[in-house]
Amino acid sequence: MGKEVPEMKELFGPLAEAVSLAYRQGQEDETLEPHVLRNVRGAPVGRFRDGDAVIFYNIRGEREIELTRALTEKNFRPFPVAKDLGLRFATLVEYTADLNVPVAFPPPGTLSDTLGETLSRLGIRQARIVEAEKAYHVGFFLNGKREAPLPFEERIVVPTRKDVRLFDEAPEMSVAEVAEAVVEKIGDEDTRFIFANFANVDVVGHIENEAAVLRAVEAVDAALGRAVAAARRAGVPVLITADHGTVEKWLYEDGTVDTGHTANPVPFVLVDDAEGFSLRTEGELADVAPTALQLLGIPQPAAMTGRTLIETLPPGFLPRRRLLMILLDGWGYNEEPRGNMIARARTPAMDALMTTCPRTALAAAGEAVGLPPGMVGNSEAGHLHIGAGRRVPSDRVRVEQAIAEGSFFRNPALLGVVRGATAAGRAVHLMGIVSFFSSHGSIEHLFALMELAGREGVRDLFIHAMLGRRGELPESGARYLSQIEEQCRRLGVGKVASVIGRYWSMDREENWDRIEKTYRMLVYGEGIPVTDERR
Repeated sequence: MGKEVPEMKELFGPLAEAVSLAYRQGQEDETLEPHVLRNVRGAPVGRFRDGDAVIFYNIRGEREIELTRALTEKNFRPFPVAKDLGLRFATLVEYTADLNVPVAFPPPGTLSDTLGETLSRLGIRQARIVEAEKAYHVGFFLNGKREAPLPFEERIVVPTRKDVRLFDEAPEMSVAEVAEAVVEKIGDEDTRFIFANFANVDVVGHIENEAAVLRAVEAVDAALGRAVAAARRAGVPVLITADHGTVEKWLYEDGTVDTGHTANPVPFVLVDDAEGFSLRTEGELADVAPTALQLLGIPQPAAMTGRTLIETLPPGFLPRRRLLMILLDGWGYNEEPRGNMIARARTPAMDALMTTCPRTALAAAGEAVGLPPGMVGNSEAGHLHIGAGRRVPSDRVRVEQAIAEGSFFRNPALLGVVRGATAAGRAVHLMGIVSFFSSHGSIEHLFALMELAGREGVRDLFIHAMLGRRGELPESGARYLSQIEEQCRRLGVGKVASVIGRYWSMDREENWDRIEKTYRMLVYGEGIPVTDERR
């Protein structure tokens, strides 16, 4: 995110010191092997036991479903699990409606009158084309957090490659196949609206590999050129935009690599061979849906408070029958050349479109996408706002408001599992991402839960940390753990019991071997042993 983790003169606590040692041995936060605290007798500390309370405090949700299922679902089958674990399990927000767990901040409701629903109501056939890595975004989030496809909606999901560990090994991913599916669907005149996501820039941009990032950008540009050429041949106008920025600002001020999202705007390009279009000089992602509806000649629902980006129409303009929208995931707009990987890459297709077509820049971070002021954008908020056509307050804002006003500490879902475990003499576990800047959660939410546990007189409180490099300075994980362990000391409650890289714990592609590694760390204490000499 471009902000620094507060410096600490020395690390405090056994897990922070162990992770610092792991760095020196070549490990990194994202793929960190599980580390498990053990007492002086060699027994793992803080394992999940029957009747314990667990609060998964991540927000957002799509990467949290698999681990939640493994820990709570009866007759879970993807890998062997302990029978009758019987956890009192709660989540901070709803990950999916079919998880049978209490939710502290349930969704205010599915958004109505989204772009997709508006088209569906009119019987307009639409296609969503994406590779599996981003399927949740073009379905659930683009549809206003509606899980099932809409009437007349087709989802074409291209398989994500499983033969690589990280996508810097294959930065082209499956974008050529996605582009091929787009071209094929352009040929289907009955499909009037096509939405395509090209995922590479965001996915590969989270990996510190300069050559791979350049290849990812260039692969997306090639796919874009192919899709736009096909659309033009068929007389189909195209809207091109992005959900947030990533690699257009790839360096911190000190020159180290920033693999996170950015607060930069994103490009918006209108490709229509008619002369006379002009666009507003500024806008935001909530303006994309009204613009699409205007081009199609469809009235904008009252719930959409965004404004069309089209300032003037060509003389004699007639509504377009069909429309292609291409989302270049993670492709931000930045005029500064330093650390700008998009500017460094060869992008002839996008360069030509930016030069010859009406274009503008859209706010894609902070309050414009329902996030706290100054916060970087993310794929969830980006897709949600593109589809909703209005500003939608994020779960992060709701949680932080509750903490500030004090209602967080009276939340019935949180108190229910904590008090249930305490009354039964069982432990309480807090599990989630350790970061200030991740779209999946904040360390401030963890600190608030630790305070809640202290107020409730919890005796045995264990913290299970997930680390990730996205948006963080190198080796930030150890510093975060040190802050948590110091907070435990100040509050007089809690102990960091385990830590693992988010690669193993936050999956969404049914890589069950990764989730099993996390499960076995939490339940059986499997991992690199870290001795706590104080216990």
